[in-house]
Amino acid sequence: MGFSIWQWIIVLIIVVLIFGTKKLRNIGEDLGGAVKGFKKGLQEGDNDAGKDAAPRQVDAKEAGGETIDAVAEKENA
Repeated sequence: MGFSIWQWIIVLIIVVLIFGTKKLRNIGEDLGGAVKGFKKGLQEGDNDAGKDAAPRQVDAKEAGGETIDAVAEKENA
């Protein structure tokens, strides 16, 4: 039970009458900017993930049954 093209046109006309074209244009620009920023953040996050990978936690079984208490520090080279 989808909408026909005429029903979509009527809905579009009502939305334009309620909000106005300027308001709709601003909403579209804001939404587009948010999507671009989100994609850019994802790409930067993927690039940084390999550089700043967190050290893997080792449980007692992997350490030979002994508990190791240590603090990892990043070396500045």
